Amino acid sequence: MLQAMRNKMHGWPAVVLLGVATFAMTFFGIEGYIESRADTYVAKVGKHEISQQDFQDRMNQLRQQLSAEQGDSFDPDAFEKPAMKLQVLDGMIDQQLLLKANEDWGIRVPDQAVRDYIAAIPAFQVNGQFDPNTYRTLLAEQRKTPEMFQNDVTASLATQALPNAIDASTIVTDAEIDHYLNLRMQRRDISYAVLPKPQPADATVTDAQIADYYKAHIADYMNPEQVSLQYIEVNGADLKPEAAPSDADLMKRYESEKQRFVQPEQREVSHILVNVPANATPDQQKAALAKADKIAAEATPENFAKLAAQDSDDLGSKRQGGDLGWLQKGVTNAAFDTAMFALKKGEISKPVLTPDGYDILWLRDVRSGEAKSFAEVRDQLLAEATAGDKDRKYNEVAGKLSDNTYQNPSSLEPAAQALGLPIKTTGLFSRQGGEGIAANPKVIKAAFGNDVLAQGNNSNLIELGNDDAVVIRVARHVAAAAKPLAEVHDAIGKTILDQRIQVAAKQQADTLLARLRKGEALTAVAASANASVKDVADMVRIQPDVPAALRKQAFLLPHPADGKPQYAAVDMHDGTYALLAVDKVQGADLGKVTPAERDTLRQQMTQAYGAVATQELIKSLRDSTEIKIAKDRM
Repeated sequence: MLQAMRNKMHGWPAVVLLGVATFAMTFFGIEGYIESRADTYVAKVGKHEISQQDFQDRMNQLRQQLSAEQGDSFDPDAFEKPAMKLQVLDGMIDQQLLLKANEDWGIRVPDQAVRDYIAAIPAFQVNGQFDPNTYRTLLAEQRKTPEMFQNDVTASLATQALPNAIDASTIVTDAEIDHYLNLRMQRRDISYAVLPKPQPADATVTDAQIADYYKAHIADYMNPEQVSLQYIEVNGADLKPEAAPSDADLMKRYESEKQRFVQPEQREVSHILVNVPANATPDQQKAALAKADKIAAEATPENFAKLAAQDSDDLGSKRQGGDLGWLQKGVTNAAFDTAMFALKKGEISKPVLTPDGYDILWLRDVRSGEAKSFAEVRDQLLAEATAGDKDRKYNEVAGKLSDNTYQNPSSLEPAAQALGLPIKTTGLFSRQGGEGIAANPKVIKAAFGNDVLAQGNNSNLIELGNDDAVVIRVARHVAAAAKPLAEVHDAIGKTILDQRIQVAAKQQADTLLARLRKGEALTAVAASANASVKDVADMVRIQPDVPAALRKQAFLLPHPADGKPQYAAVDMHDGTYALLAVDKVQGADLGKVTPAERDTLRQQMTQAYGAVATQELIKSLRDSTEIKIAKDRM
């Protein structure tokens, strides 16, 4: 049959059929294949794609950061909300726009800035000094190489390059500072009288009125929904520790991990940097090399520090005579590393081209690699082994608790018997929480969740903290219900009476305010309501001896005109009103502002103006860049 078909596939019908098949493959098959492979980004900024992996990595980083900062109040579900995901993605888009602007405008982060930043991280320091061994060990624990971490730091610093440049170019004049101070420290002379509470026209509240109010506001008089819990807790602190490891076990561990305790070879180096501008022209490069050659020809161990202080473009080290301290392989860039390890002690290199420019190196000293003995690290190994055994024990028991309560979702008894752990209980508590574990937001959320409350199942394992977790189930559920009228009768009567007094107070204040605006004196109007007047001169926006409601309203009123005060009736938010008069407005007493305070304010204003300018730049970059967001892949 196949041969018969082959014999018939000749002539123009075959050509037409082949053409149709080719067309279909080209425009449907191949295009679909390409599209399915290409469109995997979460966002596309110009030609740069933000992958799903990059987006998830950023989400995980923020999740871990907020979890560490907020502790028990951390809500992991917030990261599942579309608004949060879009906020994180917007931040990544802004960063990419800034990185692209750096590339277009020839802005880059010097290697020295990266080294200085890393060296200043406290976690990498021992006795206040950068320690390469600690640096390497901590990175290994995070499964990162020095190169990976340096790239992360470079990217982070690169996103700040433009904002920092904008801040550095922002100028705040003395006139702007004076203008701000005149607003912030403006002084106002005020007079005010707090009016006593008036008696309402009707001071009697009947049972019928209370019953009507109760029916109309029943939602305000509800006992909240409550639950009490049974729970099993596994706490690492309560678990019996395993037997301490023997010296033989520790020695075995030492031998297998000996590389951890080797101090790598280090070199004490000073350098002189001749900067080469980004996107430098051939003439600029020649000029930089000529300058570097001249310095290298003059340099000796005796005058190196002087030349560095005089000629080096590395602002971070020139004040120390070019001293970079003790370095090991991987801390600097490849070209610098190669030159540094090619030198002998006391030698000065010829100019070496690095990403920062031309470097002239002086190798001052060499420290060979050394391994710490077993005796030196025994206590460290013991602590690590003990902590590891404790973690394994906790993880084992917590895992068994999770498995058992999942396999027996309607009871905690099987897990309690299998693990020898007690079943504990809580008192009744509402969605606002209670005492003990009932104060933990994760427990509250699970207790009132559908799976535990409505379905009656055990919860998943809930982490309360490090090495501390529980599984809960609802022991008792009390539905929300209205409080009996008899229980709230008196409270409702008081509420109705307070509302009548509030209405009467407002009416009284409005009537007295009208008299003030017609020209009567504040003292006379206040006296008619049995209130006294207080005068405050030179009141500023932050003045504790004046009620906040009065201060706020005083600075909202217009300036007095033609010698006539500005008046207002002010709700004091305690059932009373006050009459307020603004008599005079003056600018700040600038003589009281010290030079140090002005400098601090200038810095704050510079940062604020710079932040606004940065946002305007990012908006402009967004407007000029094609940005695509795939919300379905977030």
